[in-house]
Amino acid sequence: MNKNVLKAAHKLIELALQDDVGEGDITTDNIVPSEIRRKAKMVAKAEGVVAGLPIAEMVFRTLDTDLIWNELTPDGSKVNKGDVLVEFEGTYRALLTGERTALNFLQRLSGIATMSAKYADAVKDFQTVILDTRKTLPGFNKLDKYAVKKGGASNHRHGLHDMAMIKDNHIEVAGGITAAVKAVRSGVDHGIKIEVETTTLAQVQEAIDAKVDIIMLDNMDLETMRKGVELIAGRAKVEASGNITLERLRDVAATGVDYISIGALTHSVSALDISQRIED
Repeated sequence: MNKNVLKAAHKLIELALQDDVGEGDITTDNIVPSEIRRKAKMVAKAEGVVAGLPIAEMVFRTLDTDLIWNELTPDGSKVNKGDVLVEFEGTYRALLTGERTALNFLQRLSGIATMSAKYADAVKDFQTVILDTRKTLPGFNKLDKYAVKKGGASNHRHGLHDMAMIKDNHIEVAGGITAAVKAVRSGVDHGIKIEVETTTLAQVQEAIDAKVDIIMLDNMDLETMRKGVELIAGRAKVEASGNITLERLRDVAATGVDYISIGALTHSVSALDISQRIED
């Protein structure tokens, strides 16, 4: 887990604990003596791909600096129902107070990793790479994208700052793809990649002529998509996007596109069912 993900996680954990615990866990703090320690474990209750265990550890370690943490299943591993992901020991108070926050992080990120693995596995015999999008939970961009990679897919741009993507509204304001590309090139560093969203073959040709790095074929039917790939003929990378379901994923990959971007990896994911069990 790189330093940017760790930095983002620290901020989110602080916010999450402030939101949930506030001035204190009034139930646990008034029932459980502070000196009691317990062992616990987290168990998968469904098949999937785990992601976010280091973040769950950070939650508990924030509440108990003497936490003992023994991961049995590394992030990115496929798990089955009943698999023990981690065994740990800490104050009974920390285990109870941090449980929901830790699971909220772990279940969401594991759900994203599980979804990403399904899409990546579906096209593993193609050269096509599955990409995420910016449709992440606000504030969770870095964590969500970390989980995507743990599931075997790849990251698109991380934000508006690291790649130029010229979309329909930009094209309309600029007066066309050519003018929009020229305007961006005049204002960004040479190393910044430029992608253009296209919906017609005429726009594809204009993007080719503008010598952009990536051409997005947006919401095209399969036949138009094939013609677009043939027209581009390797002069730019090709990304397919829009209305890409798991059922039609392989058909889209068969058109020869380099990338397929999937908003569903992060914007409509189901949490992976994971439970925490504390030993008597």
